[in-house]
Amino acid sequence: MPRNTVLFDINETILNLTSLRPKFKAAFGGEDVTATWFSMLLHTSAVCALTGVKTDFANLAGAMLDTIAARLDVAFSDVERNKILSGFANLPPHADVKPALTRLRSAGYRTVAFTNSSLNLVTSQIDNAGLTKYYDDIVSVEETGSFKPDPKVYQFVAEHLNRPIGELRLVATHDWDTHGALTAGMLAAYIDRSGAPYHPLYHQPDVYAATMDDVVEQIIVRDGDK
Repeated sequence: MPRNTVLFDINETILNLTSLRPKFKAAFGGEDVTATWFSMLLHTSAVCALTGVKTDFANLAGAMLDTIAARLDVAFSDVERNKILSGFANLPPHADVKPALTRLRSAGYRTVAFTNSSLNLVTSQIDNAGLTKYYDDIVSVEETGSFKPDPKVYQFVAEHLNRPIGELRLVATHDWDTHGALTAGMLAAYIDRSGAPYHPLYHQPDVYAATMDDVVEQIIVRDGDK
């Protein structure tokens, strides 16, 4: 069967977190806290996956806001907390997303959103970002009781899509996510949104680019060579 299904991580890969920075500055006094919070969110989700803690991404997001507030000794109101969490559900897409997804779909590919966010949250995120028509399916890890990069969540999405895992490709801006996908047997593509070096000890994807347009073109070319 052809490799015609491409999965996309959502937060940071597709949706732009920079719109949260003013909200973090208002609450904590600095925009750089945005990146700290998201890194903590990813860290705690990985810990929960490894140790079998059953929770969801939204609850972890709120818990990490409370942790940052305590560490910074900031009086953090429920109003400010809700503004940030509601902002997380209303992130805009990166400018290169819609043209790239249009190009990929016109080339005959199925596109699938695949995320650590709950199904309710990611559905709202994609709808609010105006991306609903660009995806054939939306898949959350929540049914697994775990989070990426646990190998079982990649196997779960393959079973959900009724496709061999080796025929699926994940596009992500997180090197730990591309590594997780590759470890589980998927193909992967890395989009460099931050300029940070890819982890040298992780499995390397065969597609690596700085824009989604370039990622998509490389995928089409590589699959055409098979």
